[in-house]
Order: sequence, then structure tokens, then C-alpha cells
Amino acid sequence: MPAVSLEFFGSGTSQGVPIIGCECSVCTSLDPKDRRLRASVLIATSSTQVLIDCGPDFRQQMLRTDHARLDAVVLTHEHMDHVAGLDDLRPLIFAQNEPMPLWATDRVEKRLREQFAYAFSTKRYPGAPEFELRRIEPGVEFTIGDQRWIPILGEHGSWPVLGYRIGDIVYLTDVSGMDKEERRKIRGAEVLVVNALRKTPHISHFSLEEAVEFALETEVPNVYFTHISHHMGHHHEVNAELPKGMALAYDGLKLKV
Repeated sequence: MPAVSLEFFGSGTSQGVPIIGCECSVCTSLDPKDRRLRASVLIATSSTQVLIDCGPDFRQQMLRTDHARLDAVVLTHEHMDHVAGLDDLRPLIFAQNEPMPLWATDRVEKRLREQFAYAFSTKRYPGAPEFELRRIEPGVEFTIGDQRWIPILGEHGSWPVLGYRIGDIVYLTDVSGMDKEERRKIRGAEVLVVNALRKTPHISHFSLEEAVEFALETEVPNVYFTHISHHMGHHHEVNAELPKGMALAYDGLKLKV
């Protein structure tokens, strides 16, 4: 597989940072690394660009980059902070003059057909986005262009959630647990991105301590934490406390393997 890059479109939790109306020191910070749009990344090779999750900040995320096309969107799960921006794919769909491939599990597909019924209607109104749904089966690899994708099943509280390995990059978000068989799929990777919501425990997301412990267990040398809330603290302060080889991600960060 060719060289793969990952670009953080967003590194924040469901409300983003700053949170509307919050005056805490993180939400009022002037450090751009403390300002986090909803979690999403772009996976790119020289010929293929794929978005993981398309939340409510997608339009803003695209406009602040130099990207003007996508080959597909791959979804981790159906929560709003990961799918609410799908309608904003319209300009790309129109410019590329073809439906946008959406990769999702059966459960996620059913939710999308309800939430975006107008896009899947047999009588779509002019201007509606056109999607081509493609099924993800946990445990079954798939390819997009020159990229090979390996689904990794995690637990989001009581909710199933998918992460992915693309080459030597692993991306996991909204994870609170994972069985040993799935963890084996991470071994040997060069880069691990995993969620760390805050320093205190949460019912459906890793805390920072849990995320560090999880990362150490995988033995991946380069680790970045994402899906971060304002409760985590200031970027530069938390970074200084992390073990070697680990760091908080931030919006705009680009990694290449």
C-alpha cells in the first residue's frame, strides 16, 4: 500500500471546544490548539482521499483546508456529531458529478435512511445529495481506491462503534472498551489515534488515563489522542504530562506514514 497521510479536520467532542456559553479557561483560551471542531479526519494517498465521519462542522472544516474533492466517506457510527454534516457534501457531489460513496454498517445505514430520507427517496427533489451506500461488515476488509481498510470493532458504552486500520495508521474514536481479538489488529501499526475525552472517567469514552493504558498495551510508537472535551485542560499543559511518544491531537495536524 502506498504512503498514507492523516489530517485532523476536528479533534473535539460532541459539543466542540469552545462550548456555547462556557467561560472556562479552556473555552476562552487564545491558543488555537485549544479550539476543537467535532472529530473527523481525512485519510489520503496520492490518488485517493477518504473522510472518516462527517459531523456538523464539515463545511467549516473543508473551507479552512485546500481540499476540493473526496472519493468516499467512511462512518464509525451514527451519532449526530459524526454524521450531521452529510448534507454539506452536496457541492462535492455536484462538482464530481457522481454519487458520494458512503461506507457504513447495516445498523448505521438504517439510521441514515431515516435521518436523510429525502436523499434516499426514489423521487429525490432537485438539489438533494445523492449517496451510494456501501456495506461494512465487522471483520471484513474492504478497499477504496488504493487504500486497504481493516474494520476494528470497539465498544462505545453499550453501543458498537468501528475504528479502522489503513496501512500503518489506526484511527479509533468514541471507544470505551475493546476485546483482545480486535486489539490484535492494532499491533505493528506506526500511528494510533484514539479518543481521550477528559481526565475523569466517563461511561462511554476513554478517560485520558484509560487511553494511555490502552495505547501502551498496543505498543504502537506514535500515539495521538482525539475527541477531546474542554474538561481535559489546556493543550500545552496536558501534552507536557504525557508519556514519550504520546500527544494530544489538534485541528489541522497532519501525519504521514
